[in-house]
Amino acid sequence: MERREFLTAAGLVAAGTQLRIGDFGLRIGGTEDQAPSLGPAVFAQRITRAQEELKTRKLELLVVEPSTNFQYFTGYNPGRSERLILLMIPVSGAPALICPSFEVERLKRNSMISDVRGWEEQDDPWDLVGKAGRDMKPAHRYGTAAVEPTTSYQSYLRLDDKLGGWKFVNGAPLTERLRIIKSPEEVELIRRAIAATEAAIAATFSQLAVGMTERDVATLLSREMASRGSPGGGLVQFGPSSALPHGGPSAGQLARETVVLIDAGSRIEGYTSDITRTIWFGDAPSDEFKKVYNTVHDAQTAAIDAGKPFTTQCQELDRAARRVITDAGYGQYFTHRLGHGMGMDGHEPPYMVEGNETRIEPGMVFTDEPGIYQLNKFGVRIEDDCLMTDKGIEVLSHRTQKL
Repeated sequence: MERREFLTAAGLVAAGTQLRIGDFGLRIGGTEDQAPSLGPAVFAQRITRAQEELKTRKLELLVVEPSTNFQYFTGYNPGRSERLILLMIPVSGAPALICPSFEVERLKRNSMISDVRGWEEQDDPWDLVGKAGRDMKPAHRYGTAAVEPTTSYQSYLRLDDKLGGWKFVNGAPLTERLRIIKSPEEVELIRRAIAATEAAIAATFSQLAVGMTERDVATLLSREMASRGSPGGGLVQFGPSSALPHGGPSAGQLARETVVLIDAGSRIEGYTSDITRTIWFGDAPSDEFKKVYNTVHDAQTAAIDAGKPFTTQCQELDRAARRVITDAGYGQYFTHRLGHGMGMDGHEPPYMVEGNETRIEPGMVFTDEPGIYQLNKFGVRIEDDCLMTDKGIEVLSHRTQKL
């Protein structure tokens, strides 16, 4: 099995033992751990902002089960199980964290919440929730609680039972508003995740060889990410499989003269990256591949150029990219939205899609990922991570070059 094949992707060329990678947006080197961890002051500010939103919306309480929202407010995500763990943020006063008594010390050590209340195994934990709710309700007597959007229906029923007389509303508008604008500290963590992902993708491409399966390459990719202290993984697709936007990995083996697509993401201190690169594995790429690749690249550029802070709507970026692909005759093969927000979740608001009139504000982080997918032939997607600034769109990842 030959360990070095000739690779071409937007200026990436590898022949023999020489691999030229730096010019087109892939980095083989490791990443440096330079950004400080988020400190207690950050989480205290997030609680304060949540309470301000509660007051503005005339809500008494925000209820959050273990999730990325839980981690956003506490700095820790213990995960969900059959044992109840619940964060309760009142409109005023200190938040309370409800958990099994044997978890109290762990949550005190790992979360930024000081009021951690434990329930015993033989008790009904929802009794403790009810007591905490009664303690909090006199603050303003709105009597309405916002429920974090991933809360289970069973939990909702128990809340309704134990917080008798309260009204419940969807907490998504509140949590999304808090999280959609990233702080400089959050952006720095995203940059680090991006750097680790780019390095892992580049290292993975450099080790491609005939006969490897998509699963082999996916495993290699995960190892490369873990070695950089940024756990993650991704989609690996060869040839016709690359025409499926969310396909693979399979047992299909890599052959020469084919397309290889890797869509990967990793995580640093809870913050994610999302990068897609498409290359030609073999000799010089076909004319059709080059045409499709360059069309996708131009579409991505059009979206970047269209973005202006406070004025550009999310749907306008989608339109700008889609117009380029349609004008090139491939409109029917661009089958998904242009992109999505990212942060603690790999997919979160804002979404770059027709119909979304949200104006893009400085601090919003999102993907720009146009694609052309021709079934039974091949697909090309180029995905980069972007930040809206006061001056326009900054691409946080390293863009590829045209062929």
